[in-house]
Amino acid sequence: MKLYYAPGACSLSPHIALREAGLPVELVKVDLKAKKTEKGDDYLKINPNGYVPALQLDDGSVLTEGPAMVQYIADRKPEAKLAPAAGSMARYRLQEWLNYISTEIHKGFSPLFNPATPDEYKKMVVDRLHLRFAVLDKYLAGKQFLLGDTFTVADGYLFTVTNWATPTKVSLDAYPNLLAYRGRVAARPNVKAAMVAEGLIKHGA
Repeated sequence: MKLYYAPGACSLSPHIALREAGLPVELVKVDLKAKKTEKGDDYLKINPNGYVPALQLDDGSVLTEGPAMVQYIADRKPEAKLAPAAGSMARYRLQEWLNYISTEIHKGFSPLFNPATPDEYKKMVVDRLHLRFAVLDKYLAGKQFLLGDTFTVADGYLFTVTNWATPTKVSLDAYPNLLAYRGRVAARPNVKAAMVAEGLIKHGA
């Protein structure tokens, strides 16, 4: 498999999932502005949408949406317990979280990365994010991870998108449970390894 990624982008989520699953993968860095891979190939031939992640499977087919991608990864290695069994209520809870993270947190941050977004609208976006963080903080009280005591692909995704609070200057200081949760995820060896590989932290950090 090949994972097309940009450092720190939402592609960090399937990168973490692949490492947690112990699945071999070739990492291919993408210049999102130029739409080129690090070797100069046309990325639009891989993903016509031009964004990351994209996961090219061994048969040449490509998955392009993160929530679908991480479930595929989890199902490839069920013994890693990165997702509950298909058809179970717990699996639907996982999908519920993946959708919530995608639509309410991931897309919530998007306008803050666009220099053309008016400041007035950015304030509205940040206020909405704080509403979501307050809900997450309350939910995470007394919990290790989103589905209880077991780390799942939803945790890798939530960790990835809440990382964006730093570059966008959105403070998480008011959410101690969310901060503690982020600390637990960040301490996982495979999460550290993914971040080191993408140049986000130094080895041994």
